[in-house]
Amino acid sequence: MFYHLLYPLRELFFGFNIFRYITFRAAMAAVTAFTLSILLGPFLLRKLSELKVGENIRKEECPGLYPLHKGKEGTPTMGGILILLSIIGATLLWGDITNRYILLAIFTTVWLGMIGFTDDYIKLTKKRSLGLRPRVKFLWQLLLGLIIGITVAYDPVIGSRLDIPFLKDLVVNLGPFYSIFVMLVIVGSSNAVNLTDGLDGLAIGCITIVAVAYSGMSYLTGNIRFSDYLNIIYVPGVGELTIFCASIVGAGLGFLWYNTYPASVFMGDTGALALGGAIGVVAVLIKKELVLLLVGGIFVVEALSVILQVGSYKITKKRIFLIAPVHHHFQLKGWAEPKVTVRFWIIGAVLALLSLATLKIR
Repeated sequence: MFYHLLYPLRELFFGFNIFRYITFRAAMAAVTAFTLSILLGPFLLRKLSELKVGENIRKEECPGLYPLHKGKEGTPTMGGILILLSIIGATLLWGDITNRYILLAIFTTVWLGMIGFTDDYIKLTKKRSLGLRPRVKFLWQLLLGLIIGITVAYDPVIGSRLDIPFLKDLVVNLGPFYSIFVMLVIVGSSNAVNLTDGLDGLAIGCITIVAVAYSGMSYLTGNIRFSDYLNIIYVPGVGELTIFCASIVGAGLGFLWYNTYPASVFMGDTGALALGGAIGVVAVLIKKELVLLLVGGIFVVEALSVILQVGSYKITKKRIFLIAPVHHHFQLKGWAEPKVTVRFWIIGAVLALLSLATLKIR
């Protein structure tokens, strides 16, 4: 909004020319999202408490974890509303709202946020631990993925090309299968983040780190000089996603203010599903889909731990981990919750640095 309102005024005063620069607007978007989170946080926490929208810890679902988590009983959840309001508000203020990539990112975030909100609402009001039925939730995610996949595949700028990290000049054209691939990326990233959201600050901290990495990659991909120098696919206009990712960073840090151990609020599926999908759609739009496996390595490992655990038990009746997702395994091994969280953050930061190296190592 500011881009359209203030940048044209450069003819009157040269200082307004600063609104042209993505780097400036991205920095301001991060600060704005952080400020919105901090200012709106107390109001939202108070409202959630008044509505008795609190976490319900069920001993029968995991007796081993209950002693460790019983103190979380009643903590307000659905805090993802705060994150989404901050991200969307900051992006609309500082981004180019006519940019189709910004609109696709916001559309994805809102769609998955509504699915998560419905899931949380059912859990809290109907006291049904599973919330929205998995099949229904999955179908809505697939539909979104298909819509984004078809939109991107037939976009004359992006197309169905798939960039292969570390390999120079190797781009695979998936043709009609690209839409299915995009669907898998968005659904997979959305659910992987949701699985990671189990400890205070864990998911939001890791998402913030990933968003920092993708903010940098968005800027480079949308800059013709840098993309040519790095020999990566250039996508005109996609640099605006730098602002969207920066908004995630700011909103993530603001939410972490309240979500750090011991958490005053949880994001719930409202935030987890939306944030995972938001990162997934950015990866698709800037043609860095496969890099997501590296930069989001924590989420990949969390999802794999669940898949392996379920598969192993069904086949051999034996468990690989004490419990899945794997962050709870370390809890039962005796690690304190903050130690698990911070160590996962450290690994996530290292993976983010490695992902940035893929831009140069080709």
